Amino acid sequence: MAGENLRFDGRVVIVTGAGGGLGRSHALAFGARGASVVVNDLGGSTTGEGSSTRAADVVVEEIRAAGGKAVANYDSVLDGEKIVETAMKAFGRVDIVINNAGILKDVSFARMTDQQWSLIFQVHVDGAYKVLKAAWPIFRKQKFGRIINTTSAAGLYGNFGQANYSAAKLALVGLTQTLALEGKKDNITCNVIAPMAASRMTETILPPDMLASLKPEMVTPLVEYLCHEETTETGSIFEIGAGFVGKLRWERTGGHGFPINKDLLPEHIKEMWSKITDFNDGRTTHPTSTSESMESIMANFENTASDSGAGSGSTKVLSDDGKVNVDAAKALKFEPDVFTYTERDVILYNLGIGATRKDLHLVYENNESFGPVPTFGVIPSFTSMNSIPFGELLPSFNPMMLLHGEQYLEIIKPFPTSGKLTSTPYIVDMLDKGKGCVLTIGVKTTDENGEDVCVNEYTMFIRGSGGFGGKKEGTDRGAATAANQVPNRKPDHVVQEKTHEDQAALYRLSGDWNPLHIDPDMAAVGGFEVPILHGLCSFGIAGKHIFKTYCNNDPASFKNIKVRFAKTVNPGETLETSMWREGNKVIFQVRSVERNQVIISNAAVELQGEALKAATPAAAAAPADAPAAGGDFKSAAAFEQIKAGIDAMSSADRQAQVKKVKAIFQFDLTNEAGQTATYHVDLKNGEGSVGAGPAKSKPDVVISTKDDVFVDLASGKANAQKLFMSGQIKVKGQVMLATKLGDILKANKSKL
Repeated sequence: MAGENLRFDGRVVIVTGAGGGLGRSHALAFGARGASVVVNDLGGSTTGEGSSTRAADVVVEEIRAAGGKAVANYDSVLDGEKIVETAMKAFGRVDIVINNAGILKDVSFARMTDQQWSLIFQVHVDGAYKVLKAAWPIFRKQKFGRIINTTSAAGLYGNFGQANYSAAKLALVGLTQTLALEGKKDNITCNVIAPMAASRMTETILPPDMLASLKPEMVTPLVEYLCHEETTETGSIFEIGAGFVGKLRWERTGGHGFPINKDLLPEHIKEMWSKITDFNDGRTTHPTSTSESMESIMANFENTASDSGAGSGSTKVLSDDGKVNVDAAKALKFEPDVFTYTERDVILYNLGIGATRKDLHLVYENNESFGPVPTFGVIPSFTSMNSIPFGELLPSFNPMMLLHGEQYLEIIKPFPTSGKLTSTPYIVDMLDKGKGCVLTIGVKTTDENGEDVCVNEYTMFIRGSGGFGGKKEGTDRGAATAANQVPNRKPDHVVQEKTHEDQAALYRLSGDWNPLHIDPDMAAVGGFEVPILHGLCSFGIAGKHIFKTYCNNDPASFKNIKVRFAKTVNPGETLETSMWREGNKVIFQVRSVERNQVIISNAAVELQGEALKAATPAAAAAPADAPAAGGDFKSAAAFEQIKAGIDAMSSADRQAQVKKVKAIFQFDLTNEAGQTATYHVDLKNGEGSVGAGPAKSKPDVVISTKDDVFVDLASGKANAQKLFMSGQIKVKGQVMLATKLGDILKANKSKL
């Protein structure tokens, strides 16, 4: 079974209490595997009396006789600096410290003296501290160190007559875990073992036949492995003896979170005692750090109860025995939330999902196509969704057990670029999944006229809140009516976009203030190495890709979207959206390129309107012709004057002007009657042309304004810059080319 032998050549090991038992076994084993060993032993009794050099000398001679290198040290562990000094003088370095020295002063707590208490702590805790304190700067400087502390079953579980010993041994566990944290950056590991082995300290309490099975040599191999340079295990507790090796961890029940805005009484504790102490409900956790242990406490800061209960309704939703009346939950009425926003908020959202300065229709309010990506619909509803009092609807609700599983958004009509929207939440469904609950919260959003704008459905999976007697299956909606598994063919289109490291910091300004996405300490509480990107941000990025590829950035073509969140995203990763067109749906998935993991799955967008007419992506299609001039337009005279001026020029002058301008201009005008007309000025092809209707080639600049505004500009009555900045003139395309129109209009006694 064993592969290449683990060696310790060139390493220096300090073993305290190495004159016998476990310490002797450790020292001999390291010496046999090439390490230089400092054999420390005061030579006293198991109760701490007396001293002798013989115990350490005998072990040193055994190591040397076997061809190893070793020196003896007879100092008390309370003189730890002297033990380390011995290693430095003899071998010039220290790599490994094994704190093994210990004594017993067994006595019942009632009869224990202060001296019996203090002496145990001095040897076990203060002794370990003194040795490690002297070795620590050496470890840090050389960027390497391995530490083993020795606890016991008494320290982990207690033992009658050993209050002093148990307390000291458990103190070593806390010391171990803290040094593991502090030493990690310097390649210093620290672990603790709880051995059961025959020794001078156990021979008085165990029968001979059992002692024979508890050879110290059955413990030492674990110590060797944990001290090897290739082993990175740290901060761990191991129980070992008689050939058994096991790692120990803490376990905590799912517990129960009480509302923090109401008085907590002992009667409340009594009522929920079975939940607080239940290790068998599937909600247990195993915290491995202080931050993890605080997760449930920190999460409960958001657990508040309304004065009148969950929403308004005549039937109680959550009964005292943990059963949920789903019909009553669906009948609850919640207060609406008003969301007021401006063009600035639209731009901020678009930037948050990766829009750039080149995406003028997303970041420039004067662009004629300016507006939000349709996934903006999650923003006005977010606060409303979070107002649902989960703790009053679900049994044993723990906010840290909540996962945002799926998101559905239906666009009923395009969002205005500013306005006031009202969102009202409601319960769509509650599904009992046994060990958890699937809760779907709907939010309907209306405009100032009371007309529906969009509907959101947030699907949450809450671990540990199941078993309340509800149904197990629900109904999908919109784009989720099918499983949305990706087709068995190459994607029709793939878009990659690299997120930036500050993206979560930007996206949160749109309303999701969860510190998990900005605060490294809170991210660590959640088990993440860095603050993660919002799930709804990656949702928006994917929606943006489909909006451009299949909808030609036309919000009227985007009907609904449904996604399932599979993995989290670290800001800075590259997201790849793969798309398959299937009838009126675009099935898609999103992958983190760097980790090669799908982060959004089972996802689809339903198309409508113009998008359904395109067999290929709408973004690739030629723009539709605008309507030609018709109706009563005062601007017609201005264009006739421009045309007459160009026609009057010589062929050479016209060709020179075309060569100078190299642009096609299109003017989309609207008169007082609401009629539209299009004119073009082509100074890019041939000798140029002016006329009603669009040019034969795609325009470089499209200028949109009212008929009267254009007349005022052409006659010099209005300032173009002021009207442009106020939004009365909108320019799409290569904006700077519009300045070249000045020469043309001036030549014909017009201004632009």
